[in-house]
Amino acid sequence: MNRSSLTQKSIVTFILVAFFGFYSCKQNPKKDSKEEATTEEVAAEESKPDIKLSLAQWSIHKMILEEGADPYTFAEKASEWGFEGLEYVSALYYKELQAANFSEEAMNNWVEKSKAESEKYGLKNLLIMVDGQGDIAVPDEGKRTEAVENHYKWVDAAAALGCHSIRVNLNGSMEPEVWMPASVAGLKQLATYAKDKNINIIVENHGGPSSNAQMLAEVMDKVGMDNCGTLPDFGNFCIKREEGDYYSSKCLEEYDRYKGTKELMPYAKGVSAKSYSFDEEGNETRVDYPRIMEIVLDAGYEGFVGVEYEGSELSEEEGILATKKLLERVLE
Repeated sequence: MNRSSLTQKSIVTFILVAFFGFYSCKQNPKKDSKEEATTEEVAAEESKPDIKLSLAQWSIHKMILEEGADPYTFAEKASEWGFEGLEYVSALYYKELQAANFSEEAMNNWVEKSKAESEKYGLKNLLIMVDGQGDIAVPDEGKRTEAVENHYKWVDAAAALGCHSIRVNLNGSMEPEVWMPASVAGLKQLATYAKDKNINIIVENHGGPSSNAQMLAEVMDKVGMDNCGTLPDFGNFCIKREEGDYYSSKCLEEYDRYKGTKELMPYAKGVSAKSYSFDEEGNETRVDYPRIMEIVLDAGYEGFVGVEYEGSELSEEEGILATKKLLERVLE
């Protein structure tokens, strides 16, 4: 090989090395950038709060009470719609249970059938919303004790079903100075019974003084028991109605829902995502979901958030799915 050919070969080799070296340098930053992005995505995924979605059975109360749907299809419907947990409503089974005078046999049958359905569809039983069993916050001690004891069978049912809580109402008086001590006394008695059964007694802001979140939080402080807490509801903040009732007549005064949610979250053992109507973009028209869910998450809450559709513009199924979709979007 002569010098000329050697020189030419050296030049070609130099050019090739330089080219591939430059190409390699150009590629490495992309690889590093990709790896870095992947790491950031993993970190973001790991930092997401552990929130699962459950279905409040009240969302299908029209199907059951007006259209004749079997309440025991609750688990089947919730599974079909993509939920992981169940929140039962006691009143949707009262036609059957009242006919049997809430006998032990009837209650056990309710538990067995409900549990079988939840297991069939692989869903978690979370809580029972108990209504119509007497006023826990009534000032008369005898009537209050009777009401509290009426709830015992639901504590037992919740324990047998594998739930963590029963939700109760604090009805009995509209006067705060009467309502508060009666509420504390009633909750202490019921929570004491429920404690040994590992069941929580939780209170929803659900009309009257209980919708004043500041006062309900004060009740929680006065009760001071680990198994007594709240179920913040995004919608039930009416503190004064036209006819002085709890739920039905026109609302005259409403407690600030965002302030109220923030005040109730330190005691929360569940969250009720109430919805009524939606705009064209799928946002709830009464509740700012991004804002209120930020309050929930900022409180460090992890667990189930229950979808509770209570509107009339959409069918119950459409409203449930719209609420679920909105929550999933907000959580992302």
